[in-house]
Amino acid sequence: MIRRLSLRLRRNPERSAAFKDPGVPADIAADPDVQLMLAVQRGEQGAFQQLFEKHISSVIGFAMQFISSRARSEELAQDVFLQLYRTRARYVPRARFRTWLYRMVTNACLSELRRPEHRARVRSLDRSTQEHTDDPPPMAEPSTPSSEEAALDREAIERLRVAVAQLPPQQRAALLLARANGLSYEEVALSLSCSVSAVKSLIHRATVTLREQLEEEGTA
Repeated sequence: MIRRLSLRLRRNPERSAAFKDPGVPADIAADPDVQLMLAVQRGEQGAFQQLFEKHISSVIGFAMQFISSRARSEELAQDVFLQLYRTRARYVPRARFRTWLYRMVTNACLSELRRPEHRARVRSLDRSTQEHTDDPPPMAEPSTPSSEEAALDREAIERLRVAVAQLPPQQRAALLLARANGLSYEEVALSLSCSVSAVKSLIHRATVTLREQLEEEGTA
């Protein structure tokens, strides 16, 4: 269950004036989320809550594709937003807000994958999923696809999810940031602290691996 974050921000007039930075590109300065983050930094009430409510669902969804636990993904997402608030004084708008946010989220996910507790949690989740595989499928409505078509769709989605989950962490991060979250290669490079050419290589290898694995399973 996501708890509503309501952190009171203290006003700081001196900090507010510090953000009139002529070095910030116009397109970045025009990002509404950048303006909200600058408002957080100035201590304006409600700006943090707006950012939280706007992005929390997508952050949880991104984390879910890494750690396969809804509860842990919600915890991790809230930790990221708390970190965002606590480090607000160091925020400098050099890219779109989402780029900065997903850099934090990606780092948190990669750190989670290195935790020994993660593998134990995944094994437990897999057992729990298997226990429910014999549940009867719901009756299909006449206007909806047949139960057979729906089952095939679910199977294809699950195969893709499993294949993505087996990618090396850096490849998985690059692929999800670019393909699932719509970040440009430049933004993915900023999120992963690497070069654009490295991002292209990561995505290419991930795509080739997924294609080969899914083709293998299709002919098995």
